[in-house]
Amino acid sequence: MFPHASIPESDVHHLLSNARRRETLTALWRRPEETTLRELSELIAAGEAGVTPAPRPLRESVYNALNQTHLPKLHEFGLIEYDPDRKLVRPRPESHHLHRYMDTVNGLGVTWGEYYRALGIGGLFSVVVSLAEVPGFDAVDPLVLASGSLALFAVSTGYQLLNGRGRRLRGRLRSRE
Repeated sequence: MFPHASIPESDVHHLLSNARRRETLTALWRRPEETTLRELSELIAAGEAGVTPAPRPLRESVYNALNQTHLPKLHEFGLIEYDPDRKLVRPRPESHHLHRYMDTVNGLGVTWGEYYRALGIGGLFSVVVSLAEVPGFDAVDPLVLASGSLALFAVSTGYQLLNGRGRRLRGRLRSRE
């Protein structure tokens, strides 16, 4: 189902244990063309600060951490191409298999991807059995079931987004103490 990873799983977990490395990979996947270290560090710093542009000391801190630690490590494992002299970076196709490790687990103990797939299948199933006039489901209008499924998707997405932002904000507040 997934391509064979050439990196041992313990190393994958070590690489992804750092938030800046995860954010670096995510940012690079969104812009697969070559990017400068400065652009990348400003993007990551803005995400950490929650404002654009991020405060200068944070931008400098992110720049230095990426240049000295995170980008060389990701390059060493063959996940990115990094030219430290020209300060240019781009993702390698091999890095995309890490997506599966970065899907977060929700409060139910399943990944959000699994949750949304189950929600979609359940919603589709309920609409189809209603349209097929299966006893018990035939009393409910398929439009009501479809609308309910979409509403549940919307509420779940809102919860996921707000919960993720709250967690990042709490982490930032703790790091400043």
